[in-house]
Amino acid sequence: MPNHMTRVLGRSGIEVSALGLGCWAVGGPWTINGSQAGWSVVDDNESSRAIQRALELGVNFFDTAANYGAGHSEKLLGRIFKGRRDQVVIATKFGYQVDEAAKVVLNYDGKEEDSDVASRVRADAEASLRRLDTDYIDVYQLHVWGLGIERALQARDVLDELVREGKIRTYGWSTDRTDAIKAFSTSPNCSVVQQQLSVLDGNMELLALCEQINLASINRGPLGMGLLTGKFVPESTFASDDVRHSAAWHPGFKNGKPTQEWLDKLAAIHDVLTSNGRTLSQGALAWIWARSPQTVPIPGFKTVAQVEENCKALQFGPLDSGQMAEIDQILGRTS
Repeated sequence: MPNHMTRVLGRSGIEVSALGLGCWAVGGPWTINGSQAGWSVVDDNESSRAIQRALELGVNFFDTAANYGAGHSEKLLGRIFKGRRDQVVIATKFGYQVDEAAKVVLNYDGKEEDSDVASRVRADAEASLRRLDTDYIDVYQLHVWGLGIERALQARDVLDELVREGKIRTYGWSTDRTDAIKAFSTSPNCSVVQQQLSVLDGNMELLALCEQINLASINRGPLGMGLLTGKFVPESTFASDDVRHSAAWHPGFKNGKPTQEWLDKLAAIHDVLTSNGRTLSQGALAWIWARSPQTVPIPGFKTVAQVEENCKALQFGPLDSGQMAEIDQILGRTS
């Protein structure tokens, strides 16, 4: 039964389901600059069934990137949404050199900070439009986390042109840098930021900025790359072609294993997150919705079962203020 819990993507006015699906994992294996960046092997048939199930359960927002599976994730969505493009809102990302055949992604010019992203924005957009088999992208996001602001503003000029041409509806940047978003968001066509956010991590200054200037905060890692589902123990390991095997940049992982700190914190708030009949995952999503009206979490998935569990979080809705305060008290922080 479709739900009716929705959110608006900032200044764009685009209404989406309050839960989106992150389509990184369904891209399958790929490398970026020689490092594994996928989530191990993937079954396209199961991915298709999972996305179809999400649509049935009321989810209409899907976030992907040119990088994911070196174009495979975009092509998968293009096939699934053929003939029903008007029923979904698609967000994708750009800023890297993608070799679809070799499943390889590289920084342009070899160095992220030297990438002349602006001159390639249009070509990247056309490539994503082709893979998605569509004539417009709803939300187009700069994917180069650490790009210099000056170069990002050069890219933004092209993004504004693409909005005027109708090839994209709105745009944003996937980065956790508050100063970058302050500079980048001065165009009215910028409506979103994609930031890492979960009950255990996130840049709250950036989230506050989203509230102040009406940007949607699209939340990657809302389940801590799986850590907040309760499935892992200190000894848990990941396949060599699973990004979590080497995700040292995520505070919940070290040396290819979950950190004790995160496992301890999750155990401490377990009872609050699972109150009212929620699973841990559903509680973690409920925390994000309660934290700010600007948030749209996009948990990843590989199976129908994962999608069904996450979509059921919409039926429970946000945590209440008492539950939010209890979590802050347990973790020793102010909201």
